[in-house]
Amino acid sequence: MKKGMQVLRAWAARGVHWVGIAGAIGMSGVAGAGDYDGSPQVAEFVSEMTRDYGFAGEQLMGLFHDVERKQSILDAISRPAERVKTWKEYRPIFVTDARVNRGVDFWNQHAEALARAEQEYGVPAQYIVSIIGVETFFGRNTGNFKVMDALSTLGFDYPPRADFFRKELKQFLLLAREQQVDPLSLTGSYAGAMGLPQFMPSSFRAYAVDFDGDGHINIWSDPTDAIGSVANYFKQHGWHTGEPVVSQADIGTSSAEDALTQGLDPQMNLGQLRSQGWRTHDVIRDDLMVTAMRLEGAQGTEYWVGLPNFYVITRYNRSAMYAMAVHQLAGEIAKARGVH
Repeated sequence: MKKGMQVLRAWAARGVHWVGIAGAIGMSGVAGAGDYDGSPQVAEFVSEMTRDYGFAGEQLMGLFHDVERKQSILDAISRPAERVKTWKEYRPIFVTDARVNRGVDFWNQHAEALARAEQEYGVPAQYIVSIIGVETFFGRNTGNFKVMDALSTLGFDYPPRADFFRKELKQFLLLAREQQVDPLSLTGSYAGAMGLPQFMPSSFRAYAVDFDGDGHINIWSDPTDAIGSVANYFKQHGWHTGEPVVSQADIGTSSAEDALTQGLDPQMNLGQLRSQGWRTHDVIRDDLMVTAMRLEGAQGTEYWVGLPNFYVITRYNRSAMYAMAVHQLAGEIAKARGVH
């Protein structure tokens, strides 16, 4: 009998019942994989989980027996960074006819859940749809790596970010115990991001919700839970219901570029930005904290002012162009569906 099955039975005896034992798991990949057998790092990690969270040490070590170190994951995360794309190059990756059409279909299929999420959390449906579209093309590309393999490989064999991924591994084991699922059955990206919205385990535990009320949070194959979880994430990060996301702007002189925001965190309010020569195309309150941006678009230089809701989107992914892509895809999907 594989050690993984012994882990399930031992944890079940402690009052933790994992679902899917008989079918979807087989619990391990390859018998005797044992890539982390005898690892001092794993032994220390298991000791921490035992001391801090009440896991059974011997059984947790048995679980790691079935975890594989994936060189492909190390190769992926170690690739040299690509040249930073311009907005002209970045936008067409995500704002496409195919993604818009699929977004309309997704909205139609899950209209009730989206309407309920909008009412409960105050986040417009098109932004929830857009996040799922940008992250995974509505569930098409959620990742095929076992999350245990991904987080273990990066937590124990990728020193530059080992602390971060080891913390996520802790969160992952806790969420698996809480949700009563087999930790070796869950898949995600090479970095351990999971499900339709690509939540890391810490985000899952903090923001994912059981939006269909079935007693489990399933962001892998339950779009309703994914929809509610994205909406809750936005709300918890400060989404302002009914307020705009960005406004295009003009500048009076080249010296106005001195006011461009360094990084993503807003550094001045709109009134201060106006005093430096920026004019928004939309009527917006002067007291709002804003992000001043210059993007190189298909028709040349574009100036944009990101508002508090824009900043919320950057909390999902720390990139201004990502947030702009989410915003513009949301607009195109809403337009195609006849929503204004």
